[in-house]
Amino acid sequence: MTSAFTNGKRALVATTGLAVAALVLSGCAAGGSTTTPDSAGGPITIGTTDKVTTLDPAGSYDAGSFAVQTQVFPFLMNSAFGTADVEPDIAVSAEFTSPTEYTVVLKPNLEWANGNALTASDVKFSFDRQLTIAADNGPSSLLYNLDSTNAVDDTTVVFTLKAGNDQIFPQILSSPAGVLVDEDSFSASALTPDNDIVAAEAFAGQYVLTSYNFNNLLSYKAYKGYQGLLGPAKSDVINVKYYTDASNLKLDVQEGNIDVAWRSLSATDIDDLRGNDAVKVVDGPGGEIRYITFNFNTQPFGATTAEADPAKALAVRAAVADVVDRNELADQVYKGTYTPLYSYVPAGMTGATESLKVLYGDGNGGPDIEKATADLAAAGVTTPIALNLQYNADHYGPGSSDEYALIKDQLDASGLFAVSLQSTEWVQYAKDRTADVYPAYQLGWFPDYSDADNYLSPFFAEGNFLKNHYDDADVTALIKKQAITTDPAERTALIEEIQDKVAAQLSTVPLLQGAQVAITGPDISGTKDTLDASFKFRYGALSKG
Repeated sequence: MTSAFTNGKRALVATTGLAVAALVLSGCAAGGSTTTPDSAGGPITIGTTDKVTTLDPAGSYDAGSFAVQTQVFPFLMNSAFGTADVEPDIAVSAEFTSPTEYTVVLKPNLEWANGNALTASDVKFSFDRQLTIAADNGPSSLLYNLDSTNAVDDTTVVFTLKAGNDQIFPQILSSPAGVLVDEDSFSASALTPDNDIVAAEAFAGQYVLTSYNFNNLLSYKAYKGYQGLLGPAKSDVINVKYYTDASNLKLDVQEGNIDVAWRSLSATDIDDLRGNDAVKVVDGPGGEIRYITFNFNTQPFGATTAEADPAKALAVRAAVADVVDRNELADQVYKGTYTPLYSYVPAGMTGATESLKVLYGDGNGGPDIEKATADLAAAGVTTPIALNLQYNADHYGPGSSDEYALIKDQLDASGLFAVSLQSTEWVQYAKDRTADVYPAYQLGWFPDYSDADNYLSPFFAEGNFLKNHYDDADVTALIKKQAITTDPAERTALIEEIQDKVAAQLSTVPLLQGAQVAITGPDISGTKDTLDASFKFRYGALSKG
């Protein structure tokens, strides 16, 4: 299928060296088009409350959308099951051929499910359109170090980077910014509608979408032409059912109406299900964080308000950080499935600090209303401060309502705030937050790759996805510097310095860090394999029976 978006792509070059051919044969044995996936006991039905914003990788940067994209689109780099380390996916090699040139060689004879050749031209197209479209809710900010992409021939791509020795770039090729699309099916300059993508069969991952009822029911079928790292999908058919109410999700998994519940049951429901012999509760490593974001233009005393005052605006943000009680949130709302978070990089990752613990509250992780009162008075801020605080319950799980009700109670009880709490459905929420509608609002983060950089560059570098008008040249320079620092100790020190600087400015207030949890029927296998530190839930690992 050829659309008016492009002039079509060049034909694949079939010739290749013996070494490359040997690698391709090895890859086919693990996951090539000649292997028919085993249905492994029939279709699997997965339930989730996560919502899709768009299938187009240039227009979405959220867990719900990426959960679909990671099943159906190919990547140059990926992580094998059970690891966060990246290696070539639909490529035979990927390496720095100079400090500023990263060269990737594709496997030959790759095809999209619609029969179009998958070539280096598609790769160039995919990265060029990310930077051209630069959607507010897209992941293009991750490509901050990419200068240009060049298709040398049908299987060779050279990425030219602005700064050399980028330690993060291979990981970024496995992230939402690295999703590859068919140049004959996608617009080069605008987002492509979901139904057009499905109709074009523009897929080349482990699965293709066979039916698409937006945020209601999606059906997948294993793609026998997939030649990537993960091998053939273990189940031929996957159905994903979308829920608006997590209590119904819990009911269906415990009664066997669905096979897997993945994001997001309440902590109370998970705790209850641990004692239910009819299901299995599977835990994986945690990387998810929850936080409050401030809009530097529209928050109290923000840059576009009538009483704009940067010092007072910072004092307001600091008072929130002083008053919020993370331990109470973790214990009362999340029953220990989340733990307090005192910086921007979650505990357990190289470079993680607790920068906020010293600066705010009682200095030991607890709240301190007296400190907040004194600091606001010193800044000349009259209390109580009217604060409009927005949250979302259908994307971040049912705990969000209790979480933000408790945050409101904490802030109001201090006497320093008068909080107006409101909730919006996710699809609208995702649009409003980048349109300066919310002065302060909830966000969560499910990482794209397992590195401290993924908690820094998307949030705080120039052009970051928060779109909250925070911009600090020193922080951006440090973020770029750590990404190209090859000495591990020096890079760790830079990551720590970035956290200290942002903690003093409070673009966001980190609250909690959580683990991955899936609930399955007793006959489902493979869940533990995909609940790994790559933080990607790959349906191809699951089997039934």
